[in-house]
Amino acid sequence: MSAIAWIALSSLAAWGWLSLGQGFFWRTDQRLPTPAAPGPSALPGVPALPGAADTTGATGAPGVTGAVGEPGGEPGGEPVGEPGRGESPWPSVAVVVPARDEAGVLPESLPSLLAQVYPGPAGIYLVDDGSSDGTGALARELADRYGGLPLTVSSPGEPEPGWTGKLWALRHGIALARGGPKDPEYLLLTDADIAHEPDSLRELVAAASGHRLDLVSQMARLRVASGWEKLVVPAFVYFFAQLYPFRWINRPGTRTAAAAGGCVLLRTDAAVRARVPESIRHAVIDDVTLAKAVQGSGGRIWLGLAERVDSIRPYPRLADLWRMVARSAYAQLRHNPLLLLGTVAGLAVIYLAPPVALCAGLFGGDPDAGWLGLMAWAVMAGTYLPMLRYYRLSSWLAPLLPFTALLYLLMTVDSAVQHYRGRGAAWKGRTYARPGSEPRSR
Repeated sequence: MSAIAWIALSSLAAWGWLSLGQGFFWRTDQRLPTPAAPGPSALPGVPALPGAADTTGATGAPGVTGAVGEPGGEPGGEPVGEPGRGESPWPSVAVVVPARDEAGVLPESLPSLLAQVYPGPAGIYLVDDGSSDGTGALARELADRYGGLPLTVSSPGEPEPGWTGKLWALRHGIALARGGPKDPEYLLLTDADIAHEPDSLRELVAAASGHRLDLVSQMARLRVASGWEKLVVPAFVYFFAQLYPFRWINRPGTRTAAAAGGCVLLRTDAAVRARVPESIRHAVIDDVTLAKAVQGSGGRIWLGLAERVDSIRPYPRLADLWRMVARSAYAQLRHNPLLLLGTVAGLAVIYLAPPVALCAGLFGGDPDAGWLGLMAWAVMAGTYLPMLRYYRLSSWLAPLLPFTALLYLLMTVDSAVQHYRGRGAAWKGRTYARPGSEPRSR
């Protein structure tokens, strides 16, 4: 056989292994687990809860600008840390939202949090991380307009050296949430561009309580409106699941750990045990690092695809998607040039070789290469179909996966180039040139 035929055979063998031996990463059936049958001391519809940790709350952080909203009512709950008119069997939850220049998405996302129908004590802490577009003022205005869960808006100031902006904001928000007489039992860490259905918080808490989970994370369904979003976004989730198979993450005793930062429900005592967020303060890929910290401290984690949690942030142009991927792709490879070379070679053999081999068979008189390339391409496209169905997109996009993989290869190389130029991970005017470095604002 020719060299290209051997490469195509290697690609086909790789796809056979990926399809069957990589945790069935391509399947999209890992959804929020439903609680088992309730026991005598269970929540309504939820099994009995494990004992919550009685940890001492942190002191309040400076910079609080006031609380908006009234406790109680429907939708909504009682403020975290305050006694209710009767003890609720549902655990208390603090929703922490880091926000930097998010005025464009808050009118859609924040009302969805304010409208949560949760039967226990709950409150929202939006941390305005140095916004220049009036994010904090808009949040207060939306809370006044929509009511619902009580909202506290605060600003922590610029991050200290060694902290990423998002984790600095989360630190501040968690400190505020734990500043009352009693810690909230759960923390919902959710991004400002994430919209939740009204029962999202209730379902997350039910899943965590019913299955004794310390961290429950849902990969929000990303926006797929523009042509480039349809081409690139489903592949983003597909590649993520290939790196971190959800089945492996959700298996007890596993060593695989990951989370999706847009929606993470975290038990407070697990956060204390893992020293979160202090222990991960430098992390650019904070969601995966968070999951590893919780798992490493003995916690049980779960990750799956969301059905009622959506990202509303638009990426209409290829340049927008390129920046989104490139800002952290090289960090995913631990800034290691050898891992970069291996990744480029692997992507080329697994994703790019099949169509090249097929063309060699059709136009170069190499039938072995052609047939092997066709089979590898068919298996590849077949594994992509479930993700396209999850995003309600046409199956005709499946054969375009090699082209999408080429784009991701180029984005990864560009991420490395930007790192070595000193630009590193860049987001919302801050650049992290190297791990643990002080962010530069522009």
